[in-house]
Amino acid sequence: MTAVRATTGAGSAKSAEPARSARRALVGRLSWGLADQAASSVSNFVVGVYVARSLGVTAFGVFSLAWVTYGVVLNVSRGLATDPLVVRFSGVPEWSWRRAVARATGTALGVGTLLGAVCLVTGLALGGQVGAAFACLGVLLPGLLLQDAWRFSFFAAGAGRKAFVNDVVWALALVPALLIAARVGGVGAFVLAWGASAAVAAGYGVVQCGVRPRVGQARGWLREQRDLGYRYLVENVSLSGASQVRAYGLGVIVGVGAVGAVRGAELLLGPFLAVLMGLSLVTVPEAARVLRRAPHRLGRFCLLLGGGQAGAALLWGGALLLMPGRVGELALGDVWQSASELIVPITLGVAGAGLGTGAAAGLRALGAARRSLRCQLYASTAYAGGGLGGAALAGTVGSAWGVAAATLSASAVWWLQLRSALRAHRPDTDPETPEVPESRT
Repeated sequence: MTAVRATTGAGSAKSAEPARSARRALVGRLSWGLADQAASSVSNFVVGVYVARSLGVTAFGVFSLAWVTYGVVLNVSRGLATDPLVVRFSGVPEWSWRRAVARATGTALGVGTLLGAVCLVTGLALGGQVGAAFACLGVLLPGLLLQDAWRFSFFAAGAGRKAFVNDVVWALALVPALLIAARVGGVGAFVLAWGASAAVAAGYGVVQCGVRPRVGQARGWLREQRDLGYRYLVENVSLSGASQVRAYGLGVIVGVGAVGAVRGAELLLGPFLAVLMGLSLVTVPEAARVLRRAPHRLGRFCLLLGGGQAGAALLWGGALLLMPGRVGELALGDVWQSASELIVPITLGVAGAGLGTGAAAGLRALGAARRSLRCQLYASTAYAGGGLGGAALAGTVGSAWGVAAATLSASAVWWLQLRSALRAHRPDTDPETPEVPESRT
């Protein structure tokens, strides 16, 4: 009897070891994801603060319009190129991953070239500060989108360290670029500094990965991933498009300075907004791994993910409310006074978005593109309607509260859809060998 117990205990210890190793690997990947997002958020914050202090509220509003437009184009690229990559090629054999990365990054580069040309022509036609900002953005969109595609590629391979290093390279290249832009002056110079430093990091990504983007294979990639790609395209663009509609509408209803005030308040919450914008770099690949190994734990994983982000955003917002005004003025200059009035509603909006992102990661991992598309269309419509309706009723502050209410309601819709998707996900599937979307090679 004693011998049997000893053997059983040894077997339990051996079976527990792979579980501990898997947890350590998960913590390692998430840690690099957090480090990467920290590097990204810090660089975005520095750019925003430096530009705000250098240009003032009106010119900073023009820069913010270019930033929002970049967000729309970025989400086009992610929907067509890199979102399908992280869903279908996370944790696959290296040869399969390398082939997929070459085609996905080529697609991102092609999207940047095509839409960059549109921005360039539009900017030249508009003229003035706005036109200069859009023309400069158009020239540098290919590099911006390629840099983002490398980050997705590294996280799909579980190599978050490389994504972190790439973002650090971008941040280091930003320093001299911003100093030169400050000497030249003007919105266009700052857009060029921001985009040119991203192009440096994009070039370094080729060296890191050892894979060249294959623009000529973009059509084949789009054809093979069309069942996910086009739905993710609509989903991504609907959100960023709603943000752009809200920004342009706010500029028309209240004034361009209002756009700068909103952007300034968002900068104060920059760490969490940056995490939310690039969250799928970490969470979708990890959710896909959870689905493969223990599908019954996916709901809990998403809840911990979303709840942790929402709680962190609330804590950060509370700290901002206690921050002395002179510190805010030191950071944002003239933008601080108008931005400080928006801290509470924007904090609630970010917390709601963080909670909903946990459910969104689960739907992406499940390949439930129809459900996630419905959620995103609702969220985008509510965002634009709340932002513009609030602006019409109560100006900039009303717009911020309208967006907060829309974001919180959208989070509830995301979680209702995830619960339905989990119930519909093959309850008879063996937890040890779950059925997952097939990786296309």
